[in-house]
Amino acid sequence: MARRRPRELRGRAVAVTGAARGIGHATARALHRAGMKVAIGDLDAALAEAAAAELGGDALGLALDVTDPASFAAFLDAAEEAIGPLDVLVNNAGILHLGPFVEEEDAATRRQVDVNLFGVINGTRLILPRFRARGGGHLVNVASSAGKVTPPGIATYTATKHAVVGLTEAVRAEHEATGIDFSIVMPGVVKTEMIAGYASSPVVKEITPDDVAEEIVDALRTGRIDVWVPRSLGRINRVMAAAPRGVREWIGRRLGIDRITWDADRSARDAYESRAAASDPHLAERS
Repeated sequence: MARRRPRELRGRAVAVTGAARGIGHATARALHRAGMKVAIGDLDAALAEAAAAELGGDALGLALDVTDPASFAAFLDAAEEAIGPLDVLVNNAGILHLGPFVEEEDAATRRQVDVNLFGVINGTRLILPRFRARGGGHLVNVASSAGKVTPPGIATYTATKHAVVGLTEAVRAEHEATGIDFSIVMPGVVKTEMIAGYASSPVVKEITPDDVAEEIVDALRTGRIDVWVPRSLGRINRVMAAAPRGVREWIGRRLGIDRITWDADRSARDAYESRAAASDPHLAERS
């Protein structure tokens, strides 16, 4: 099969959710550097505006609550009014509550499902009709390597990321021959506030938000579907998937991979957990 010619990104319009910090912010910077017009969406509107101001021209920051379809639709409308029809949507917003599943409060469970899963569902459902009407576009859903494996200590987060992988695969199958591209981003342990307190591992190398951002840029240029960061995780996943369950679990224990989240220092996560707890302003309304 002939190698796909890299797509030119300069002048195209992209919207990135949860882009005032972390992976989303790094992605917005990388895409802007590549010449794209960027709309930054975040629950913290002031921080989104500051992030856009940092980028300069062809960037704007907008308020966005991904759990609210009306807010998401307004975000897309405002982005398109300012920078033109969107060629790309990066569903990046996500949160993580860490600890044994049986100790997790119901509010934390619902919050992760609302932000990590329904946030992606809302964005996917709202952008696809726009892409279909134009005969093309690229949807990037940021999942996690936890969307393919099952680390203890982050059970609900893992469930939401498995769901994002499955959702994207199924929706992609529904849109064959439409000209729409889909990418599933599956980073490993990324050095952001989200992994505060994680236990160290001699075999799991931490990556940076910029590492993830550069792979997203590459996926937009090449149309790559499975975006593992680092790419070696993809090879490891294929090997592990072919092994019997007992062998997979033995390897995980020997390498200490299963301890990274389970042995995390939860006291080191107070600042992040407090901010994550406020990430769904409509949760009380739905209770």
